[in-house]
Amino acid sequence: MSEQGRTIVHDVPLNVAQQPDPYPLFERIRKHGVVQRVRLNPTLEVWMVTGYDEAVAALTDPRLSSSPAGVNGLAEEMAHQERTNVLMASMLVADGSDHTRLRNLVSKAFTARRIEALAPRIQELTDAHLDAFAARGTADLVAEFALPLPMAVLAELIGIPDEGQPDFAKLAVGLIMPPNTPERLAKGARARAELTEFYEPLIALRKKEPRDDLLSALCAAQAEERITDRELTAMAILLTLAGHETTAGLIANGVHALLRHPGQFAALRDDPSLLPGAIEELLRYEGPVSRGVARFTVDPYEIGGVTVPAGEMIIIGLAAANRDPARYDRPDILDVARREVPQQLAFGHGVHFCLGAPLARAEARIAIGTLLRRFPDLRLTDPDEDLTRREGILRGMATLPVSFTPASPVGARAGAGRRP
Repeated sequence: MSEQGRTIVHDVPLNVAQQPDPYPLFERIRKHGVVQRVRLNPTLEVWMVTGYDEAVAALTDPRLSSSPAGVNGLAEEMAHQERTNVLMASMLVADGSDHTRLRNLVSKAFTARRIEALAPRIQELTDAHLDAFAARGTADLVAEFALPLPMAVLAELIGIPDEGQPDFAKLAVGLIMPPNTPERLAKGARARAELTEFYEPLIALRKKEPRDDLLSALCAAQAEERITDRELTAMAILLTLAGHETTAGLIANGVHALLRHPGQFAALRDDPSLLPGAIEELLRYEGPVSRGVARFTVDPYEIGGVTVPAGEMIIIGLAAANRDPARYDRPDILDVARREVPQQLAFGHGVHFCLGAPLARAEARIAIGTLLRRFPDLRLTDPDEDLTRREGILRGMATLPVSFTPASPVGARAGAGRRP
């Protein structure tokens, strides 16, 4: 196929999120044009958008669907997913009025006031987790900080009880949607089944005995927004998994990037006023969504000078767009003092913009800011070690061993009856 965009220019492997540096691959694809045909696996060819302006256009265009139901060759698989995958009832794959209805439910419960009121508690939980290893002088910031902190915050926000709480970090693969390997799909199915089994009785309890938490607020809003019980369960699972894994990735990726750039680490440590902008730069430079988000063509769709046929998948490369040289000066350079740059796309754009973005920003700002303040000489234990990434479709560190001068705990604790 000689028409622009029709020739396969590169393979984009399923494990691209685990690669040490996937960005040169995205740049090589972009050099052929901002919309290109790529191969995700030996049997699946899709379209990939790598330009910033084109990504914004695609993310805001209602002609593109979030549901893969009409994709060529996936009808049988999607029928199976509709029956077995509770997340197919979530706003993740909803369009139009259905998406508005589901999003309104969360918007009414997931308010700015609720997030603002949570900030002091996020600080307490952050200090409690750091206290646990402060005197030791070493830590694995993934296992001991980046993963458990967002889970502790979500547990309080959503209203997840301590007793019987499943290991949500290990269940995060439940977000995986087709196409993927059979092994990962099976693992995701088991995770969703376990989370469904956990949440269904908890939702029933919150309907009878509401509390001051997000799950109770969702239950209270259910009747007004005409939400089914399955949709409510899907919403709870989506909020838990998305809110945990993405924020953990943001914190770990951000700290790792700063430690790999000592000048930027020092600049942020010495000038905390840079922190809000630095979080945006870390999201742009090394956000948790590397390959991108999927949209699907219902009719032929023109983008970037290429016409994509109906029934095709388009991957909107958020990480690629965030390093588009047409929109960013020196896009491959980490600069925590960047000013007047286009909004980064790590949280998406348009009607599907991540509802949890304010919470993720608050957690990252508090977590990274406190870490730099309390451990000003924080460093990688072995700067030459090639650290691995977490399994899954999101980009995150599997481990992050650090060293620092031992410090005394600040004395803040996570509260009676709750482990840090």
